[in-house]
Amino acid sequence: MRWNGQELGVEQQGTLPGLARLNNLVRSVQTPEFAGVTFHEVLAKSALNKVPGQSYVPFGWTINPYRGCSHACVYCLDPSTSITLADGSVRSLRELRVGDVVVGTTRAGPSRTYTASMVLAKWSTRKRGLRITLADGTSIIASGDHRFLTEGGWKHVTGAMDGSGRPYLTTADSLIGLGPDAGRTRLRGGSAPREPFAGIGNPAIVRRPEIIGSTATTHADLRVVSIEPLGAELDLLDITTSTGDFIANGVVSHNCFARPTHEYLDLDAGDDFDREIVVKINVAEVLQRELARPSWRHEPVALGTNTDPYQRAEGRYALMPGIIDALASSGTPFSILTKGTLLRRDLPLLQAAREHVPVDLAMSIAVYDDEVQRSIEPGTPTTAARLATVTAAREAGFDCSVFLMPILPYLTDTKAHLDEAVRRAEAAGATSLVYSALHLRGSVKPWFFDWLGREHPELVDRYRAMYPGSSAYAPKEYRAWLAERMRPLLRAHRMQRGREDVVTGGVASSAPSRWAAPRRPAPLRSEAPGLTAASPTMLF
Repeated sequence: MRWNGQELGVEQQGTLPGLARLNNLVRSVQTPEFAGVTFHEVLAKSALNKVPGQSYVPFGWTINPYRGCSHACVYCLDPSTSITLADGSVRSLRELRVGDVVVGTTRAGPSRTYTASMVLAKWSTRKRGLRITLADGTSIIASGDHRFLTEGGWKHVTGAMDGSGRPYLTTADSLIGLGPDAGRTRLRGGSAPREPFAGIGNPAIVRRPEIIGSTATTHADLRVVSIEPLGAELDLLDITTSTGDFIANGVVSHNCFARPTHEYLDLDAGDDFDREIVVKINVAEVLQRELARPSWRHEPVALGTNTDPYQRAEGRYALMPGIIDALASSGTPFSILTKGTLLRRDLPLLQAAREHVPVDLAMSIAVYDDEVQRSIEPGTPTTAARLATVTAAREAGFDCSVFLMPILPYLTDTKAHLDEAVRRAEAAGATSLVYSALHLRGSVKPWFFDWLGREHPELVDRYRAMYPGSSAYAPKEYRAWLAERMRPLLRAHRMQRGREDVVTGGVASSAPSRWAAPRRPAPLRSEAPGLTAASPTMLF
């Protein structure tokens, strides 16, 4: 265990931006069981957060014991992996620094183009290593979670052998990369010879324009020959870049994609959310004091509205038992919304709390296709595990809602997917179902479009038409169409008690005819055409 002691009120060199200025930071800690994650333990000044009066949500107060979420997964490579810089030189991953400019890719129509990409973050972890060997002799050591770009799209190093899980590499795959001719001796642009690229062969001079701006394809033989477990845990590294990828040993390599968070602490809007978890270690004690004030009116309090109270970090810090006890003993009703199966640990506590105050439970389960779920929610419990938690809550005597939120246009809004979602929620014992279309507010939008561009580039133009500029909500016409699609499913599965499109207030009007089914529906594509560049973009 490595401890980085922090004195209250002191700005220390090397501390993350923003955190250095916290006058309530106690210490930052990394532990082997949470490889790649740093917990920043702080003394909370307050526990209860007042919801703005103009908000649409049906509660007035929230509690967020964590900032950031440790549900996320880890991608990582051997420290000696060669990373290609934008000037054509290479540097080992261990030597790479935040601020370096490497080669990444950006989508240009149906293809990818090499582009300059800034290194935003770097971290270490310890995981079991595997060796990926390519036909040209290239060898890469990575964790099973790491992803590489193949001719068939992004794929993890390992996955479920039954084919039901995430896409993974096999010997039928060929990777995309610079290839062995990318750089073999020195590179133009400097007086001293530069390091050679991985997979050195015949001499070649590489100029920056030949990389940056060129199409991300290769004529090299980058077929996967073998994937061999090394039989040991290794010290591995990874980086976050501005494009979400980089060139590792000559092939295009995925990194943890950026998403919004922590901006109030000047942390980057990407990997910090997963790796830099702010923990309010005294939140239960502060909450007890706040609830004991004569001015407290015992209004309902919601947990899980910002970050998940039952994320993996809760297994280490166990803040929720104290929060539950404080709320119940003060006579304050509360609700919990979570994706975390750790909720089951506290069901006896919640049963005891229910003797004193109303307790509402809900499980967020948005995606019922395993491949899509692992792609957009990496590191979270599986859909099956969350449904089992719903069942456990029901067996403990609680009503438990399922939040089918968000529904992703063209991905999870087919009749088949929605019918499967409602059917499985009913089978698990859910007492109601809440749904809404995808909502892209603030810096969530660039994160989502980054993911969409990598995983479903064919949908980018349709989504930009649906969510133009700063627009956060799906068009009113789409929401009406979705409501028409959901109503018979909720009735058929006896889930009609669920609130309709709760986040947006629902849409009661009839669906316009332009949302009729297309002639050639795809398995995971919306049956609602019409969202083209010329489609209406009305907001709520």
